[in-house]
Amino acid sequence: MIIDCHGHYTTAPAALQKFRDEQIAGLKANIDVPSSANTRISDDEIRDSLENAQLKLQRARGTDLTIFSPRASAMAHHIGNETTSRRWTEACNDLIHRVVSLYPQNFIGVCQLPQSPGVAPVNSAAELERCVTELGFVGCNLNPDPSGGHWTSPPLTDRHWYPLYEKMVELDVPAMVHVSASCNPNFHATGAHYINADTTAFMQFLSGDLFADFPTLRFIIPHGGGAVPYHWGRYRGLAQDMNRPPLKDYLLKNVFFDTCVYHLPGIELLLKVIPVDNIIFGSEMVGAVRGIDPESGDYFDDTKSYLDALLKCDADRHKIFEGNARRVFPRLDAKLAR
Repeated sequence: MIIDCHGHYTTAPAALQKFRDEQIAGLKANIDVPSSANTRISDDEIRDSLENAQLKLQRARGTDLTIFSPRASAMAHHIGNETTSRRWTEACNDLIHRVVSLYPQNFIGVCQLPQSPGVAPVNSAAELERCVTELGFVGCNLNPDPSGGHWTSPPLTDRHWYPLYEKMVELDVPAMVHVSASCNPNFHATGAHYINADTTAFMQFLSGDLFADFPTLRFIIPHGGGAVPYHWGRYRGLAQDMNRPPLKDYLLKNVFFDTCVYHLPGIELLLKVIPVDNIIFGSEMVGAVRGIDPESGDYFDDTKSYLDALLKCDADRHKIFEGNARRVFPRLDAKLAR
């Protein structure tokens, strides 16, 4: 089985965005807009949104299952207040559940969290528990910067986050560290903010003692880990200067990297630097980069093609395409075992 750990519902029916637009307009007019987005979307609209997009690409590229979550750039936790975020999050997660119900062989859910700047992360725990215990989701996306590019939250290693981590450990689910839209014009969302956040999260983990307090907590750093593999020597050196243990002992029992890197030399570097046990196949289709690479003639985000060209060991292929995902997402493994 080939499991793609990183997919977003970027092609959701227009009615979802219409609800969001109404929500934002209501904020400006001081009108409370209740969540009713999903009642406006038919099953046929969901099918139409996927058949010529994610499902078509799954079949063409030979992947089996996508771990699927709401569109990351649309989480936009900086918009509105806690109620705004909660209602928007519930609408998005409920729609993912409908996708999974229609296509249980193709998708499994990961949830958005109802985060807001200045709001305690523990307030997201109820939605995480609802999605895991009631909707059957296997993980969550955690935004380390709900402010949308201004970085007003404490580092991920701060006790500010601990109550949410306690719920993750209780439920035995990992989080993908994934920022959302950037409202700071200095940082392009997908070209800078995402990559900066991936790199920042890793450095935060390196600087703290989070995993001494939560030895079973698991994070996936997406987009190949941002700058981390390219600067692995720098991080090893920083860890040494800080009198930390070697990174492989200190962080790599808890931190994993996906393969959302959109050229073959980048994937090759990732495979050379990061241990195979810490790499999980991901493509983020249909996502940040949707075009065809004129140098190769293939889609930039067809990361499976890069791995197919590079992985010669069957054991390594199994780990990256399936085994590591089952280990990092144990609720996924339990579902697939049925």
